[in-house]
Amino acid sequence: MEAPFFVKVVLNQEQIRAGVERLAGQVRAWYEERPITVVGVMTGSLVLLADLIRLLDMPLKVGLVQAASYEGTNRRPLSINPDMMPDVVGHDVLLVDDIFDTGHTLVEVVALIRSLGPKSLRSAVLLRKEGRQQVEHHPDFVAFDIDNQFVVGYGLDYCDAYRNLPYVAALEPDELHEPAE
Repeated sequence: MEAPFFVKVVLNQEQIRAGVERLAGQVRAWYEERPITVVGVMTGSLVLLADLIRLLDMPLKVGLVQAASYEGTNRRPLSINPDMMPDVVGHDVLLVDDIFDTGHTLVEVVALIRSLGPKSLRSAVLLRKEGRQQVEHHPDFVAFDIDNQFVVGYGLDYCDAYRNLPYVAALEPDELHEPAE
């Protein structure tokens, strides 16, 4: 898929594939052959989650947690819905998210999962934005560090658009408006 004329490609398909392979290698090295429960943060992590679990050869279960802090372009308080999560009590859990920006979502989802009694909990993200963190906690595994720019594609969205792009691209500030349906 070619990039639309209005986006600047930040990570192409080959770079993403190599980054996800590195991420999988880090996860395999950490957990070795122990079974894990992989929990993806909806909806942005779905593409990464699918690609990552196909590269992991240890026994695993997969579940989802929904975390949302935007409605369209409007920021709202973070809401977390764990209804699609498997039982994590006594399990080694890997939380997978698309991007680590301010860090508030990761911190709150980690706190929720910790309250459920996992044996261990680690986190993995595709992207970590440099200079945006407002929390002390950081992901355990990171595929890419990127500059502070608004990115879409490979699961990341803007107003629920662009998730299907097979690369990560930056939108310029003048492109940040409600996309046409």
